[in-house]
This record gives sequence, C-alpha cells and structure tokens, in this order.
Amino acid sequence: MTHKARISVVCIDCQTEDLSEATAFWSAALGKDAKIDERGKYTQFDGHRGHPKVLLQAVDHAPRVHLDIETDDREAECARLTALGAREVERLRGWIVMEAPTGHRFCLVGPQGDDWPGDAARFEGETGR
Repeated sequence: MTHKARISVVCIDCQTEDLSEATAFWSAALGKDAKIDERGKYTQFDGHRGHPKVLLQAVDHAPRVHLDIETDDREAECARLTALGAREVERLRGWIVMEAPTGHRFCLVGPQGDDWPGDAARFEGETGR
C-alpha cells in the first residue's frame, strides 16, 4: 500500500473566543489580507500560494503553533508515525491529533491543497519504511 503526506498548514493557535485582534496583528505582520470564517474559529489569509499555508485557530488551550500534515490515507500515516514513536492523542471531526516523541502536537488531515499531491512524500507499506 502506498500513501502520500506533506506539511499543509502552520496553524497559529490563539487562546481566544474572538479572533479579531489576532487577525489584525497577523494580517499586518504577514502583509496579507485575512478573513475570519463564519463560525469565528479560523482565519485564512488571502493571496497565499503553495504549501504550507498559515492559518489562525481560536482555541481554549495555551497559545502555540502546530503543523497540519495532509495525507491521502490518515490511517496509514497514523500507523507509520506511531511506529516512528508518535502517539495518537484524539480524533476530531475527520482529523487525527498526534504527539511527536518531542511533545509537539500536530494533526493529520485529508488533502487541503488544490495542487495535491504536489511535492508530497510517498510512503510504502504499513510504516512507510
């Protein structure tokens, strides 16, 4: 079995219920127009090309930055990364939250980019080795 994966999103987690201030700051810092989604949960930046893209996310935990890894087979990628020492934390609305052996959290998500698979790495077998 073969699957592909790549870093899709650098997600800036903002501990807030209102992304307005964070959106204003990061929009100015990145020099990109931005739009908060209808739920007020995410901010996307206009004019981005290629991957990874930057996304703001309203969260209830301490601020941090995490990566989203897009893959065409979340189960195979979860198994491959678990074999490398990561652990599954939880499953939420179609994505899998993982934790690297270093303690860094990241998410496995389905393909996000319109250029998929682009430069995604190819992995063979259950663990990709």
